[in-house]
Amino acid sequence: MADRSAPSCHLRLEWVYGYRGHQCRNNLYYTAAKEIVYFVAGVGVVYSPREHRQKFYLGHQDDIISLALHPERVLVATGQVGKEPYICVWDSYTVQTVSVLKDVHTHGIACLAFDLDGQRLVSVGLDSKNTVCVWDWRKGKLLSMAPGHTDRIFDISWDLYQPNKLVSCGVKHIKFWSLCGNSLTPKRGVFGKTGDLQTILCLACARDEVTYSGALNGDIYVWKGINLVRTIQGAHAAGIFSMNACEEGFATGGRDGCVRLWDLNFKPITVIDLRETDQGYKGLSVRSVCWRGDHILVGTQDSEIFEIVVHERNKPFLIMQGHCEGELWALAVHPTKPLAMTGSDDRSVRIWSLIDHALIARCNMEEPIRCAAVSTDGIHLALGMKDGSFTVLRVRDMTEVVHIKDRKEAIHELKYSPDGNFLAVGSNDSSVDVYGVVQRYKKVGECVGSLSFITHMDWSSDSKYLQTNDGNGKRLFYRMPSGKEVTNKEELKGIQWASWTCVSGVEVNGIWPKYSDINDINSVDANFIGQVMVTADDYGIVKLFRYPCLRKGAKFKKYLGHSAHVTNVRWSHDHQWVVSIGGADHSVFQWKFVPDRKLKDTLHIAPQESLVDSNSDESDSDQSDVPELDSEIEQETQITYRRQVYKEDLPQLKEQCKEKRKSAASKRRERAPGNSIRLHFVHGYRGYDCRSNLFYTQTGEIVYHVAAVGVVYNRQQNTQRFYLGHDDDILCLAIHPLKDYVATGQVGRDSSIHIWDTETIKPLSVLKGYHQYGVCAVDFSADGKRLASVGIDDNHTIVLWDWKKGEKLSAVRGSKDKIFVVKINPYMPDKLITVGIKHMKFWRRAGGGLIGRKGCIGALGRTDTMMCAVYGWTEEMAFSGTSTGDVCIWRDVFLIKTVKAHDGPVFSMHALEKGFVTGGKDGVVALWDDTFERCLKTYAIKRAALAPGSKGLLLEDNPSIRAISLGHGHILVGTKNGEILEVDKSGPITLLVQGHMEGEVWGLATHPHLPICATVSDDKTLRIWDLSPSHCMLAVRKLKKGGRCCCFSPDGKALAVGLNDGSFLIVNADTLEDLVSFQHRKDVISEIRFSPGTGKYLAVASCDNFVDIYNVMSSKRVGICKGASSYITHMDWDVRGKLLQVNTGAKEQLFFEAPRGKKQTIPSLEVEKIGWASWTSVLGSCCEGIWPIIGEVTDVTASCLTSDSKVLATGDDFGFVKLFRYPAKGKFGKFKRYVAHSTHVTNVRWTYDDSLLVTVGGADTSLMLWTYEMEGHRDSRQCDSEESDLDSEEDGGYDSDVTRENEINYTIKALSTNIRPMFGIKPHLQQKEPTLDERQGVVRGSRPPVSRALPQPEKLQTNNVGKKKRPIEDLILELVFGYRGKDCRNNVHYLNDGADVIYHTASIGILYNVATGSQSFYQEHNDDILCLTVNQHPKFINIVATGQETQQICQVLL
Repeated sequence: MADRSAPSCHLRLEWVYGYRGHQCRNNLYYTAAKEIVYFVAGVGVVYSPREHRQKFYLGHQDDIISLALHPERVLVATGQVGKEPYICVWDSYTVQTVSVLKDVHTHGIACLAFDLDGQRLVSVGLDSKNTVCVWDWRKGKLLSMAPGHTDRIFDISWDLYQPNKLVSCGVKHIKFWSLCGNSLTPKRGVFGKTGDLQTILCLACARDEVTYSGALNGDIYVWKGINLVRTIQGAHAAGIFSMNACEEGFATGGRDGCVRLWDLNFKPITVIDLRETDQGYKGLSVRSVCWRGDHILVGTQDSEIFEIVVHERNKPFLIMQGHCEGELWALAVHPTKPLAMTGSDDRSVRIWSLIDHALIARCNMEEPIRCAAVSTDGIHLALGMKDGSFTVLRVRDMTEVVHIKDRKEAIHELKYSPDGNFLAVGSNDSSVDVYGVVQRYKKVGECVGSLSFITHMDWSSDSKYLQTNDGNGKRLFYRMPSGKEVTNKEELKGIQWASWTCVSGVEVNGIWPKYSDINDINSVDANFIGQVMVTADDYGIVKLFRYPCLRKGAKFKKYLGHSAHVTNVRWSHDHQWVVSIGGADHSVFQWKFVPDRKLKDTLHIAPQESLVDSNSDESDSDQSDVPELDSEIEQETQITYRRQVYKEDLPQLKEQCKEKRKSAASKRRERAPGNSIRLHFVHGYRGYDCRSNLFYTQTGEIVYHVAAVGVVYNRQQNTQRFYLGHDDDILCLAIHPLKDYVATGQVGRDSSIHIWDTETIKPLSVLKGYHQYGVCAVDFSADGKRLASVGIDDNHTIVLWDWKKGEKLSAVRGSKDKIFVVKINPYMPDKLITVGIKHMKFWRRAGGGLIGRKGCIGALGRTDTMMCAVYGWTEEMAFSGTSTGDVCIWRDVFLIKTVKAHDGPVFSMHALEKGFVTGGKDGVVALWDDTFERCLKTYAIKRAALAPGSKGLLLEDNPSIRAISLGHGHILVGTKNGEILEVDKSGPITLLVQGHMEGEVWGLATHPHLPICATVSDDKTLRIWDLSPSHCMLAVRKLKKGGRCCCFSPDGKALAVGLNDGSFLIVNADTLEDLVSFQHRKDVISEIRFSPGTGKYLAVASCDNFVDIYNVMSSKRVGICKGASSYITHMDWDVRGKLLQVNTGAKEQLFFEAPRGKKQTIPSLEVEKIGWASWTSVLGSCCEGIWPIIGEVTDVTASCLTSDSKVLATGDDFGFVKLFRYPAKGKFGKFKRYVAHSTHVTNVRWTYDDSLLVTVGGADTSLMLWTYEMEGHRDSRQCDSEESDLDSEEDGGYDSDVTRENEINYTIKALSTNIRPMFGIKPHLQQKEPTLDERQGVVRGSRPPVSRALPQPEKLQTNNVGKKKRPIEDLILELVFGYRGKDCRNNVHYLNDGADVIYHTASIGILYNVATGSQSFYQEHNDDILCLTVNQHPKFINIVATGQETQQICQVLL
């Protein structure tokens, strides 16, 4: 079998040729170490001119387009493009990430700037509003955000002399911003008559509110405040792209190829015209300038970087070159020298030295170049052109040998034969032409078998055959030089290929992902000696595979850096390097090949950190065929926590049923019952898919969870207290280091994490808004201030919280596969680890992001699935438990040792002061020393060791252990089977809590005269529970199949159980031994009932639509009830035992005579008169009111009536237990509602004396006991009941004024038509002239509502030139009559000890002086003020806050 594993050698980025000059500006700076920082493609480059060495920052996964340097000149911020772009702040010494800022911008980040002290960073997005954001970048926290402008913003800068002021400029605008609180307020620059309104490309701030800006026409505009005060005309001959301020003054660079230096008052010092220098050329355009001391850096549009020394300004030094704008496709390597040749759509061909890392030759051609090849002797260089011609040059001096044009369409590939005699030329018109090199490139053959354009070609070693690939993915063979197609497979068998660059063929099957377009992979090159090959694809990834690579979906190592399409990739002649080129980023990357043997030397070098999946990373895993997952883990990974409907959807669903609500509100409805229930005890523990969710609290109680309930269990008194803040399954639980608070995470569309106090059972914080579908792991930091959580969304998002503030600190996508555990480093709260399916990752916080590194396994093994992890005795030691039973010991990110700990997966691990304790699937608890050298003691969980005080029975020996915790001299163990055990260190085991195992629980029956109930579940067990205060499981029996229903006989001695295979049993209720069993049906038995009285008959309902009636005494079937059109759901006998009431899945209510089973039709009035022995039906007029308004979405699954027939309890698919008055006539009855189960409440039953309600919760496996409390019994404990869906509106309603105010709709009012017809345009809407389109009535859906057309210049608008204009007088507000009282309250206050009164009306805040009767005004609002409050704190005297209708709150200082 072919090896599908990733190769063990790897690539390391060594050099990047190029600089991003096009469409970017101000992206080139000197760092504090006098290195040069810039970017190209998706790589941040730090270049040392002294050492001619490059360092790379690889934290981005798409084109970088903006860069800013921190004032201390060590840290760099870079912003990228993309759907979810982010900003990285990184260190230019170490090239490691310091902070990641994300989740705000879309499309890309156009500009960045640090403020004077480097604490804040401003960014501008590429979205339609060009959003401006201000960040506290160290924390990764957004401080403020505002729409920037309707058109592009090109530059933004902090005013370094005024705090909290910024300036931005762009298409025909300049804006001056002030940051106040968290609000950014802009004022547009006033061009006035001093200069023309035009596009501003760059700016720099100076003292005394002066701003200098570079305009598109080459002028420099000088601003004072927001007004244009003067222009420096003709500063440059064309647009000024860059302006750089330094201590000496300012440097500007423009499209005219000149760099100008100015003093601090913007008086000219000197001009450097780069076009006139030795290295210059016509059309040179400057995009970036940086002036530092006597050195100036210049970046050009055509990807060059010049360094100019001021006193030798005529001799600029060219330190970096790259291809200009245009796609780069052509790449060839010299056959004998370390040279690479590239050719691009910029029409240049360039030769690069791979040793000197420099451009050594360049030649401009007439046409764009699409491919290149070097002859075998290294003398000729052939170039294929976009117009269908090809040119051959001498490599030595780049002179032309021949130029031939035989084709009309682009040449995609050309290759010299190994013997040097022929050149094969493949073109876009589907053919390959063969030319004789010696005959001065005369055409000697043609291959015409392809139906699509030629993409790749390879010669055989003997030059007799050629293989080609085309655009359809077809691989064809030709005999050379004639070009005759070869189809005989025998002839092809022995061919040895001189090179392998084809993407189709058996040898390269494995390079294709399972679902990919045939053109995804652009280039391949095989290294036959190293048995590896490298590929380039459309996703910007260079991959390293083994060669040959025969099986699809082979593993690989991948390398990021190119931003989009990697168009070509080649090995150097001696296989030391790989050269790759990027299409759109037109950069050339040189990678060093590090073979296996050298890997050992580099092991101490930690892998490059990354924010994306990887920079040099395996694909999904390094292993070719990973061993099968353990069955239990497999089962767990397949559980889906998605719900069709979540409880959060309820308000929305009710909203959709508005009509029903209205009709219900108009009818008088029965009120909710006065009696209530309170959760009393819960049997069950969530162990089957959770881990490490069981702890001792400070006071020695035990905290754990089941269903939607957090449980605090007192083992001395056998009582429980409940946290009922969740409304769906809790999936994880962590305890605060002080053991007094607990964090629990639940399932939900927008799932929440609750932090609550185990003593008071009160919530302290609820965290929402970041996890979809659910939270599967949480962990507190050692200081208890932070919390880490992992979601169950597709990316298993990891979030770090400051939980007290409810603030998200950092977030990152964790892994595609499930993550089981997150652990925060106890010594460094900025570090954490996550473990999961084939996943062990070490994270550190960087601002708003987390940076992950995969664990380095080295030669010690393979990436296994990890089930648990803990930190050890120092900050860099970590331990993880694997799915194969090993414990891995890690130092930093390196695996240093593995120890065999258990047979089967290690599910739980706990760190002690000295040592560790582990638990596994083998049911063994092991105590270890602090280095995992010795196992000190093991405890096997066995029935024989169970102590007499246990609250139940162990179902099996050695149950799988899912949670372990230590404290109070005991080890606490949670098992997969839903048991919680306390292991005494001396050996005996006490069972404290028990519930059903995984599988739905449906069957529930209460004993006719004892506090006992029976349950049966899909876990194939039948259990008897004691409901008296001892709360324990009395008996359990394993069944051959799962069951869905059970029922006690009227005397309580027998128990009938319906199973899922259509059979049913009657067992002795005490011993659970079989009395009798039957099987007449194949489908699930859904309900089973003894007739009242002597229990002579037994009715058995099944999912195949029948009810069978058996005579219990004679053990014979005596009747069959037919006529149901769907499965049977509920069944009740009348008091006489003569009539059966049946409900079906089609919501039919049917009646049958017993024992024969004849169908009866009974009018609903008569039904009410019949005395029923029990009522568990959900249909009929007596319980019409139990169906909710959203009855189509959710089902009422169960009901049960108290023996006094006054209260009906129901359970539904939303997890609600409800109490209704009986009979619940009329639609949508009122109720009391209780949440504790997670989704479906499958059954509810009252005990014989109505003292308890017993409920079971389907998939949450729990059995809950609720005490029934009579009306008037008011308990001081928290109320877990909610009133019904329809609130008090219809019960008497409101006072008319309140109703009126309640109905005011501010949004509609603000947007509605004017109060009276008005003509013209409101002043604040008069900024823009209508565009031509708008004048002609053209409507374009994609346009923003505000037109981007500019107002016409003033001189066009003055048609009354001769008339003398009167100056416009200013208006000053003097007096306002009125006060907003109609819909506001508490909005008049005294200030200054009663000397002034503050109130509001319209959009004005008014301060009224009582003595003088004068008013002063706050006029910053732009719409109605609706509320006002005064700060009462002595520190903040006279501070007022007012809120208005739109999205703005102002704080006023009077």
